[in-house]
Amino acid sequence: MSDTRKNPNRPHVGVGAAVFNGDKILLIKRANEPKKGQWSLPGGAQKVGETVREAIMREVTEETGLLVQLDQLLDVVDFIEGDNEAIEFHYTLIDFAASYLGGQIQAGSDAEEARFFSLDEALSLPLWTETKRIIRMAAKARGLP
Repeated sequence: MSDTRKNPNRPHVGVGAAVFNGDKILLIKRANEPKKGQWSLPGGAQKVGETVREAIMREVTEETGLLVQLDQLLDVVDFIEGDNEAIEFHYTLIDFAASYLGGQIQAGSDAEEARFFSLDEALSLPLWTETKRIIRMAAKARGLP
């Protein structure tokens, strides 16, 4: 095993944001593995020397062109794909709730598409179960149904 993202020899720190604009949630369609082509929260890998909050704000802007305000930590989630014999991906994901501040939405570096969805639309998509759970947590924290 190497110290790459695929078939790693250690977990990698990933960050994500449940970004709301009013009652709409921001999702991106992933351009890269893992989960390429699937809708997800915007986010990505934390860089050395970067705080978690800086990483989230940078990743959201890189993937969507938008500026956000971080509201609160939601949860830390483990994403492990593979088994003990062959781990293909292992991320420790730190997810925050965030609010849209400005900017024009445009898919960027690691996203095929970026757009806001109503909660019902977002939760009807074939999302990873943990993504749905984080969206529900963020919506509840905002007082949304």
